Amino acid sequence: MEALRQDDPRRFGRFTALARFHEGASAVRYVARDIASGEVALITAARPELAAVPAYRRRFQAEARTAERLAGGWVAPPLDTGEEPEPPADGPEPLWTAAGYVPALPLAEAIGIAGPLDERALRILGAGIAEILSRVHAAGAVLQGLAPGTVLLAADGPRLTAFGPLGAAASAEARPGGQLSVRLGYLTPEQIEGKEVSAASDLFVLGLLLAYAATGTTPFTEGPAEEAARRIAGDEPELDAVPEALRELITNCLAKDPAARPTAGTVAAELALEGAAGLARGGWLPERLAAAVADQEARVLALEAPEENPETPEKAPAPVSAEAPEPVEDTAAPQTAEGTAAPQPEDARPVDAPASPVETSVAPAPAGSPTTAEPEDVRPVDAPAPQEPAAPVAAGDGDIGEDRGTTRFLNTGPRPPQNDRPTTQLSLPPELVAPPGTVPAPVAQPVPPALPVAPVAPQQPGPTHGGPAPYPAAALPAGPAGSGGAGGGPMVSLPLPPAPAPVPDPAASRRTLLTIAAAAVGGLIVGGGSVAALGSGDTVAATDDKPAPKPRRALPGQPPEPRWIYTHPASESSPLTTAVWRDKLLVVTSESQASAVDLRTGKRLWQRADGAKGQAALAAGADLVFLASPSEFLWLSPKNGKVVHRVRYTDAFADLPGLAVGPLAGNSGPVVWFTGSHTVTVKAPKPKKGKDKEVVQAHFFAYDIVQRKELWRTPVPAGRAPGTPAYRVVVDRSADVLVRQDAVSLTAAEVKAAKGKGSIRSFDQKTGKLLWTKQYAAASPEAATGGDEDGTLYAAVGKDLQAFETDTTKPLWRVEGSDGSVFGTPLVAGPLIHTTERSQLVGAVERESGRLVWRRSTEVPGTGNAPSLTISGSEKTLISTDAVQVTAFSAADGERLWKFQDIGSADPKGATVSASYRALAAGETVVVQRDRAFYAFPVA
Repeated sequence: MEALRQDDPRRFGRFTALARFHEGASAVRYVARDIASGEVALITAARPELAAVPAYRRRFQAEARTAERLAGGWVAPPLDTGEEPEPPADGPEPLWTAAGYVPALPLAEAIGIAGPLDERALRILGAGIAEILSRVHAAGAVLQGLAPGTVLLAADGPRLTAFGPLGAAASAEARPGGQLSVRLGYLTPEQIEGKEVSAASDLFVLGLLLAYAATGTTPFTEGPAEEAARRIAGDEPELDAVPEALRELITNCLAKDPAARPTAGTVAAELALEGAAGLARGGWLPERLAAAVADQEARVLALEAPEENPETPEKAPAPVSAEAPEPVEDTAAPQTAEGTAAPQPEDARPVDAPASPVETSVAPAPAGSPTTAEPEDVRPVDAPAPQEPAAPVAAGDGDIGEDRGTTRFLNTGPRPPQNDRPTTQLSLPPELVAPPGTVPAPVAQPVPPALPVAPVAPQQPGPTHGGPAPYPAAALPAGPAGSGGAGGGPMVSLPLPPAPAPVPDPAASRRTLLTIAAAAVGGLIVGGGSVAALGSGDTVAATDDKPAPKPRRALPGQPPEPRWIYTHPASESSPLTTAVWRDKLLVVTSESQASAVDLRTGKRLWQRADGAKGQAALAAGADLVFLASPSEFLWLSPKNGKVVHRVRYTDAFADLPGLAVGPLAGNSGPVVWFTGSHTVTVKAPKPKKGKDKEVVQAHFFAYDIVQRKELWRTPVPAGRAPGTPAYRVVVDRSADVLVRQDAVSLTAAEVKAAKGKGSIRSFDQKTGKLLWTKQYAAASPEAATGGDEDGTLYAAVGKDLQAFETDTTKPLWRVEGSDGSVFGTPLVAGPLIHTTERSQLVGAVERESGRLVWRRSTEVPGTGNAPSLTISGSEKTLISTDAVQVTAFSAADGERLWKFQDIGSADPKGATVSASYRALAAGETVVVQRDRAFYAFPVA
């Protein structure tokens, strides 16, 4: 972290820049603060001269959208997209994004401070990055953003800050004519052979990154630079210094054959069975790094906004025209640890070797190749003719580019070399690939010095943007004219945002599926396969009513393939409620209608406007779907949605004019319970003077939806305005039904009278008579509660879960919870009661004794609401859902089976989905919902 320079911008929208955090090749990251709210952010600001290049702008924006979709876990959530309401007239529109600031050190800096990481830290680092990769790979994309400068080490785990080749570029410069020159980093074996990259390419780079973190150097640094491509393609990595327990895994990641490399999920599971977050609990950084992170946080908090100099421009000039063509050229010039061009060793320079660095033109990736989310308006361009190299962007007076007197905030010793050699998606055009069986002609390149394990002498001045890399610049096969011929050296394809390939169903690509699986013994495997969405338009892409084929058997630790995927049409309002009808239909209600989806095929069967704003559907006998709308009860045909019966509230409850029916409290068989209220006028007493009063009267109802008749009603206190109390059935027993009132519907008088304690009411099953009202220890009105037919009630009391005799309130047992956490609503299943906590712990307790059977973490970083629980029809699989992911456990022993995340819309213009997940059990299927997307997973 460094002080601001004179030409640095001082304002980014609502944020005021405080200090430079890290300088990359194509952008600078700043620590900034919203002065009004005090919120601290990490700003990624494109260099103005690069922001003027249209191709760069589109790529920058595409990578920003990828970051938004990956937000959560080890990716900081975005705070602002940097869209200025009034772009400046004298230059390009500023290009920046803001993400939440997390105190952290770049990996390269951390290695320079404390040396290589120990085995535990390596496991946490690798597992965290592998979890991110899995989310990307499941969407059919390749990250291309791993490098020591893009990975940060925070107190609770790693963070990733680059989400494409621009974010991980080693150097970049604008050239005359609107071109962009980017210095690429190392290659993978398949890239050297001219093949397309895939998810396995990211795993090769992850292996390099872990080897670097374990040793302070890379496994392919020995030998002449001109043979770098040969070594990467043919030599075995040198991993003797890597901890023995991790050596085999890293070796597998560095396999020459992409098919032989493990998936990101496998890597995550082998490195951290409990997930990176679980393994990192209690701290994971060495003492020196933990102190450096804490020191950084303290200094950031102490930073004050600099005074703006009226003579200092807020934004750097942008001399490059935005009207020029968009080709991007790459100059893979090696650098020393200080950023200057490395002198070529005499013994590494072949006779008559060209002195100029390898220069490559970056052309679009082949159509259909996996890549990150891209804008739709960018057309691939042909490789340009060689251009005369321009001076690097930030050349200056020979120093490292800081103002005189600039201070560094982390006084932790000499600054280590910055190791940000990137991995980029590179593929050689066919015409530049050597014929099969031949060895590509090497191009001489010097070897940059290996990274030291301990801090070294201060850096020498360097003229270029982008730091040195721990990996050698790989020599690529020369073009037809040789390295110095007309081709200007080998051509390497950096995938700029391509024009979208035509697809038969545009809506089918709007959703991306992310599967995360978990290995045995609670181990985490983040899955690597992608699944195409079936949803489109009004129906999913199912062609007939035949059941979907049985999914293939999953590999060990890999999640099952969905039976189908359904996307609720974008032309309709978002779902309000979802319910499973007799394991045959998925009934969805919205503001505009009710609709049904076949649970066998995922095909939409019907929609009915009468069901608009309906509550969750129920089964009314064997052949009707029951819906409660705002004004009437409806009975629909499951075959076509036709209204078979209709009972308006004004007819069924004629003695209660204007009845407003509240949410259904619960149901058992044909009986549903609900609350309702209406307003009556109370006349002023005579002969006293006064005014008539409008009073809300409320009732609790029992209604038989098969016989279509009211069973009973009983008066209950009105709730908070507008007056209908919200009840929830805790347990349905043979003699009575126990309910509790949602705290949000309690009146102010009721809250005061409760004195911080919640109440349970008992109503007679036959007559509806209120039998009793009880409180259980110090359980609050908001406390999660549950019960069983055997007469036991379970309630969250403080941070613990307690069991009570329902009728006597006698305490039976207690399960201690996590400090600072509370239990969520428990789920009774057979002899067990499944528990959930805000600390993201899920478990099982014996109902009779309170003995803890198992407890596992969902591995969701941080705390939020307690996950919701759903049990499969066989009661063998427990599904946990929250705002971040879905986690499947074995109900018997807590074995973590798999995880699932949907990263949202894959359409560059689509909205990012942030809704919480829901799960509904239907026989051997669990339907997972997130907003408009539904996934049917087979479960035990």
